[in-house]
Amino acid sequence: MPNRLAQESSPYLLQHAHNPVDWYPWGEEALGRAKTEDKPIFLSIGYSACHWCHVMAYESFENEQIATIMNEYFVNIKVDREERPDLDSIYMDAVVAMTGQGGWPMSVFLTPDGKPFYGGTYFPPTPHHGMPGFEQVLRSIARAYHQQKDDVLANADTLVNHINALIPLQIGTSLDPAVSELAVQTLTRNFDWTNGGFGGAPKFPQPMTYDFLLRAYYRNRKPETLEMVELTLYKMAHGGMYDQLGGGFHRYAVDNRWLVPHFEKMLYDNALLARLYLHAYQLTGKSLYRRITEETLDYVIREMTHPDGGFYSTQDADSEGEEGKFFIWTPEEIRAILGNTEGQIFCQVYDVKPGGNFEGKSILNIPVPLDQLAKDLKINLADLNDTLHRSRVKLFTEREKRAKPGRDEKIIAGWNGLMLAAFAEAGRVFNRSDYIDMAIRNAKFVLSVMTKNGRLFRTWKETPGKVKLRGYLEDYAFYADGLLALYQTTFDPHWFQQARHLMEVVLDHFRDEQGGFFDTADDHEQLITRPKNLQDNTIPSGNSMAVRVLLQLAAYTGQTEYTTPAFEALAGLSGPMSQHPGAFAHWLGALEFALAPPKEIAIIGQSNSEEAPKMLNLLFESYRPDQVVAMTNENETAGHPELVLERPAINGQTTVYVCQNFTCRQPVTTVEELEALVQLGVNTS
Repeated sequence: MPNRLAQESSPYLLQHAHNPVDWYPWGEEALGRAKTEDKPIFLSIGYSACHWCHVMAYESFENEQIATIMNEYFVNIKVDREERPDLDSIYMDAVVAMTGQGGWPMSVFLTPDGKPFYGGTYFPPTPHHGMPGFEQVLRSIARAYHQQKDDVLANADTLVNHINALIPLQIGTSLDPAVSELAVQTLTRNFDWTNGGFGGAPKFPQPMTYDFLLRAYYRNRKPETLEMVELTLYKMAHGGMYDQLGGGFHRYAVDNRWLVPHFEKMLYDNALLARLYLHAYQLTGKSLYRRITEETLDYVIREMTHPDGGFYSTQDADSEGEEGKFFIWTPEEIRAILGNTEGQIFCQVYDVKPGGNFEGKSILNIPVPLDQLAKDLKINLADLNDTLHRSRVKLFTEREKRAKPGRDEKIIAGWNGLMLAAFAEAGRVFNRSDYIDMAIRNAKFVLSVMTKNGRLFRTWKETPGKVKLRGYLEDYAFYADGLLALYQTTFDPHWFQQARHLMEVVLDHFRDEQGGFFDTADDHEQLITRPKNLQDNTIPSGNSMAVRVLLQLAAYTGQTEYTTPAFEALAGLSGPMSQHPGAFAHWLGALEFALAPPKEIAIIGQSNSEEAPKMLNLLFESYRPDQVVAMTNENETAGHPELVLERPAINGQTTVYVCQNFTCRQPVTTVEELEALVQLGVNTS
């Protein structure tokens, strides 16, 4: 018989709908029962693509004996962390405080009023490798709650006080230019100069860290700053973490050289990495970076897009019950498809060999540079590339016949904002109308389907076709960032106004007068604490993205209502940014933007003039991270940012105003004059 989760829309919750556990979704029904019956709560948090979540479900939640214990002694609540980042943040802080580490599945025991008092991550069903068995944990917790309740409640109160004390941000007074350089020095010391990335195994992609380093290099021009980025991008693109046939990146590598991935694919990883490779292409002009960007975005269009334009959340690591089965090969399989000659070349290039590199089979990767392989094989490099391209097409076609990994088809507003920005920016830089069309479709979908009465909602899924959960700070900030990227691509003022509206909601409903922003709105469900997550993790924190977007809006409008909260938050985090750059990388990027300061560029004139496309190409073909661009006809400024107001076109020509803090140089009307201004910088004093 299905349990209450059968009524949910989250694929993760639905995966547990037929467990013998009497699961509840988070809500008043479960919390009320816990209080009425004076039972502790067992809270399990995970997500649909989580491999160890599947393992614990199979081992414990489908186990009748364990389920009986859970049902007798606990009120059991299952939460999808992707739907409820607020609950995930609060209880992850608790687990880390208790155990020193976190992860998913997250297993937390709560008092009936939601206060955590014991927790961990994965528990095996029976004791294993020094870990207590889950059945043993359940019985011990139930006994402690009823026999030592005063101690349990006191510990819970202490832990909640600790969580509340984790919010370090205070309003600052000034920005310190030395912070960025101190952060670069710290990252340089911790960099793996052999394999790229930071630290040993496992290796995470950390796109925000490298995007900050690109910004830092743009400023300091120190070769080692760029070398850190390029070595890592090269290693990731040629490793097993990148899907060599289908494009797109897996979650992370379990080793220190990017070979063996955790095979799930997340929308947010691919959005952030596509944008990172795009920026590297703009800075260096290297074709590898453009190829990876386009292959990643093409993968998203093919595999991760709803027909109406929303982007799905994740693809599982597993297919047919085995992790990575969809992606791995044997030499015999390769030769059967490509033939002996072509198959042998492919196997040599992509490290496919007897015995394999992963559980008896091979993850495709390129351990030896292609130019070296071309010499070894006595093949012209261009011919080798042509052969490999044909081989990849054949193998991809054959791979499509395999059972595909599961896909979580819920659409999350914030993650869609990250991918919207990637498509909008790539469409602009590569002049690809299909990417621009994809971005416009996504914006229309989210703003029509996932917005009600001016408020953004967190998730939507085709079945039951309803939005769910009011949006969090990250949803508003991420989607506003995507809309600003779309405005700079289309110069349709509607997108600018929508971005501005979302950030007005942030200022009205999320702002903390003590500095920064809460993760939840002031009319959100009341929890044991109001979370305020500051650290950048696998995605930017809602706070750092809100600051970045407010700085862009300030550059477009000159309004101090945007500048003031952004500068206060940045100044309040100077210490953590310089000491722990990996945890505050997106903040550091915002700091670079704030200190530059940005170039404000207003283009007035016909977009279809002969000069306008050349001017736009000049502004966008190269990496210019500190500029904002607005464009409109002289008499059609309604809805556009204040930057374009009261700026006439000279003699009917397309005219460009290059400004800084709304003080502008003499307007120019030719590409050559514009190039001189943007290359030399703006000095308006």
